[in-house]
Amino acid sequence: MNVIWLGGLASLGAGLATGLGAIPIFFTKNASPKLLDGLLGLSAGIMLGATSFSLVLPAIQLGGVWVASIGIILGGAFLGLANRLIPHLHTFSGSEGPSVSLSRVWLFVLAITIHNFPEGMSVGVGFGRGDLGEGLSLAMGIGFQNMPEGMAVAFALLREGYRPFRALGYATLTGLVEPIGGFIGVGIVTLAQFLLPWGLAFAGGAMLFVISNEIIPETHRSGHPLEATFGVLIGFVVMTVFDNLFS
Repeated sequence: MNVIWLGGLASLGAGLATGLGAIPIFFTKNASPKLLDGLLGLSAGIMLGATSFSLVLPAIQLGGVWVASIGIILGGAFLGLANRLIPHLHTFSGSEGPSVSLSRVWLFVLAITIHNFPEGMSVGVGFGRGDLGEGLSLAMGIGFQNMPEGMAVAFALLREGYRPFRALGYATLTGLVEPIGGFIGVGIVTLAQFLLPWGLAFAGGAMLFVISNEIIPETHRSGHPLEATFGVLIGFVVMTVFDNLFS
């Protein structure tokens, strides 16, 4: 039970880092698109490193390459299906999923749930391995990559006419689904240890879907692929350092 609580609280801390990333909106109303693309690239690189070192490799070590491969496909397919079936609104790419008569705020909340749930689940599953150092490095990496996402979301909301405190609130909200995923992830793999490699691979596949389907395309939208690419490289290095410091 201590591991379950640690995993849930760590995913909560990682999620709240999204709100920290939104704080610059109180000092400036505009951010350079080039800067935002670079920071989102940084976020994608950290997620890619976390997926590689803390999810996929342990899944292979614990369950073998076929379990890891199938789990990755299942995680990506789950996110792809959710993306298709759940109506939601991205601040960057607009509406996706079936058309429904919901407010923009609720559609935005649904998009947050789809995007951030696997991040929280990955932290929870990481703690479920029983290696607190590995779980901590994963939580720190996810928290660090949430900050540029929070900044990007907050500035997008400012452009849509939201006041700074409301934009900060919604940006913080984007991270609050993560402890839900964290508790589910750590609870399942702690109470049913044979599911651990499957959970690691599933979370990794879901994270890869988010990286490829949402974050990287957004970093190229404004015509700054070079800055975004170097952001990915730096983010991957940051996660490499985290993983080696705490493992």
